[in-house]
Amino acid sequence: MSGKRHTEDLARGKRIIVKIGSALLVDSERGTLHRRWLEALADDLAACRKRGQEVIVVSSGAIAVGRRHLGLGEVALKLEEKQAAAATGMIRLAHAYQETLAHRGVTVAQVLLTLEDTESRRRYLNARNTLDALLRLGAVPLINENDTVATDEIRFGDNDRLAARVSAMMSADTLVLLSDIDGFYSADPRRDAHARLIPEVRAITPDIEAMAGEAKPGDGSGGMVTKLAAARICLGAGCRVVIADGTVLHPLARIEDGAPCTWFVPQASPRTARKRWIAGALKPAGAIGVDAGALKALRQGRSLLPAGVKVIEGDFERGDAVIVKDARGTEVGRGISAYSAADARRIMGYKSGEIESLLGYRGRDEMIHRDDLVLS
Repeated sequence: MSGKRHTEDLARGKRIIVKIGSALLVDSERGTLHRRWLEALADDLAACRKRGQEVIVVSSGAIAVGRRHLGLGEVALKLEEKQAAAATGMIRLAHAYQETLAHRGVTVAQVLLTLEDTESRRRYLNARNTLDALLRLGAVPLINENDTVATDEIRFGDNDRLAARVSAMMSADTLVLLSDIDGFYSADPRRDAHARLIPEVRAITPDIEAMAGEAKPGDGSGGMVTKLAAARICLGAGCRVVIADGTVLHPLARIEDGAPCTWFVPQASPRTARKRWIAGALKPAGAIGVDAGALKALRQGRSLLPAGVKVIEGDFERGDAVIVKDARGTEVGRGISAYSAADARRIMGYKSGEIESLLGYRGRDEMIHRDDLVLS
């Protein structure tokens, strides 16, 4: 099937996330930026903005740039060395974007995120609101992982996943993953001469997963495996994804001109931003077990009331993501709890009208409101 039927998708996107890898932006030997490439990309981004599209850039490269300036060489870095390199490189990286886009009348705003910022309800809302405000004011947010403060436990680990989570959080309709390869292949084309480009993927099946190769060594932590994981997140959020060659000049314009690439096409319409985040939450803070009657009500589109709750697991806070389980312990959905685990244990099994007498205050009638619930 020809990929050209999707070339107009990039032009008609309303909110586009563009992910740029280290290998495209940084000379790995010298630790310097590919200025000519960045200038061409800036032309593409400015063209998108001119026709009214909102654009967010997720860029790697800070560690790759910073490590050379700190004399860290090519050896594997410890976490604190990566953080130091990121602190040094991000200044240079952000300045390069700011200077390049400013010449085209585009304002850049730097935003650093960690995994917790997309999983903690409060941080998620703060990040989304800030990014929404920047887009509304006409700026292009430049996002990278906050390597200077992130520990191994709260790292995204790769910017493909970061870009996917930002896409879901921001209700983006298009994610562009610029790569050193021009799409998703049946095998690694660098190793298999018979590998064929797959122009369209509508579902990530076991066969598709088996086609993904391994991440390349070096500064970049991504690879086709991580891009496939990113596509999975986006498809679940109703966001289409395109993997395209980013090594060429004007990579976005080339996509629109029909250059070879792979489009991952979602089956469902986009969900609300809240439900997208719930469905993509990676680390739920706990679980709520429900009885058969409550499960039936949930499947009819109703909210989860305390009366139908039988089990509370974990130590979550109000606003945290939780797994919803049936009587057998099987996950049936995910949602945002209106109560902390401690308060949920006090009111589970009781009617909503009894909440105030049990807790000493009147909270929400629902343990999980239907608008905060996504069923599996």
